[in-house]
Amino acid sequence: MDKDSPTLEEWRRLYQAAVHIKEIAPWNWMTEDEIFGVQNPETDELGFISVMGMRGEHYSIAVYLGAKGLYGFWEVENAGPDDPAEQILEVPQLQASFEDRNVLRKEDRDIIKQAGLKFRGKNAWPLFRSYRPGFFPWFVEANEARLLTYALEQAADVTSRVKEHDSLLHPAGNANYLVRVAHQQDDTLVWEDRIMSVLPPEPLAISMAMDLDALEHLKSLPQNNATLEIDFFMFPAPIQEGKDARPVFPYALMCVDAESGTILDIELLMPDPSIEAMWGQIPLTMVNQLVKLEYLPSRVKVRTNLLYQLLTPLAQELRFRLKQTHRMRSLNKAKNVMFARLG
Repeated sequence: MDKDSPTLEEWRRLYQAAVHIKEIAPWNWMTEDEIFGVQNPETDELGFISVMGMRGEHYSIAVYLGAKGLYGFWEVENAGPDDPAEQILEVPQLQASFEDRNVLRKEDRDIIKQAGLKFRGKNAWPLFRSYRPGFFPWFVEANEARLLTYALEQAADVTSRVKEHDSLLHPAGNANYLVRVAHQQDDTLVWEDRIMSVLPPEPLAISMAMDLDALEHLKSLPQNNATLEIDFFMFPAPIQEGKDARPVFPYALMCVDAESGTILDIELLMPDPSIEAMWGQIPLTMVNQLVKLEYLPSRVKVRTNLLYQLLTPLAQELRFRLKQTHRMRSLNKAKNVMFARLG
C-alpha cells in the first residue's frame, strides 16, 4: 500500500457501507442491468451502479466510471459468445464484492485487522478493487475508496426503494438514468434524485505510429495467395514491475497462416501509458511482422471491430483484402495449443 491509499478512517467508512449493503442484500430482487447513477460530490464525475448476485454465484456492487464505463458495461452485457472474455477487464470500474477469506490478499486482511473489524463465513469478507483497462484488478486508492463509499451508501437508499417501487429505475428515454446528486447543507451532504441523459462517449482519437521506410519496403514485396488470421488479445499472465506496482496485462498480436495453421509471429504489447496508446502501436507491429515474412498476403482475417478499424488504412495501402469474422479455425487452434502449453 502506498501514499495514495485511503486513511484508516476512510477504510472504516467504506467497510461500514459494505456491511450495510450486505445486510440489505439487494441482489435478492435486483438484476445487474438495473442501472442507476451517483455523482461524485468531490469531482461531479458520474458512476453507474450495478448490483450482481441474483444467481447466487458472485455478490458484488460495481460502479462503472463515466459514460465510457456505462456504455462499456452495455457492450459486455450485449456481447455474444465469440466476443473476448477479457472485455469486462477493459471497462473502467470499481467493485465491492463479498468473498471467502482465502480470496483476500494479506494486505486486505491487514486493513481489516487495523480497522478493528471481524468477518466470518462464506461470502462474508468485503473486497474492494479498482479495474483500469489493461491492468490487473488492484487495491483502491483514496479517491476511489471515497467514490465507492458514496456509491454503496446511495445504493442502499436506491435499492431499498426499488424493492417497494420497481418502476423507480425506468425513466422515459433510453439514455435516461436516475442519478443520486448531493449538495452541501451546512456541514452535511444532502442527496436527491435527478434524471440525467447520458450520451455515448466521444469516439476515441487514436494516434497511430508508423515506420514509413518499412511500409515502402513492403510495397516492393511480392503478393502471394496466402490468407493470414490475426487476433489481438489479452495475455492471461499479468506482469508486476515492483512489489507495490499495479500489475499489467500484456496483449498479444498473433499472426497465423490460415491454411497450414502455423504461428508466423507473436508480438507482445503493453497498455502503457494507456490502452489507447497501445492500440495505436498495432498497425506498426503488423508492418514489422510482414517485414519478417518477406511477402504480402492476399487476404487478412481479423476477429474484432477494433482490429478491422485499425488495419483498414494498412489494407488499403498494401492492397490486401481485410475481412472481419469470428470463423478463424487455424488461429483458434493455435491459441488453444499455446495456452495449453502455458498451463
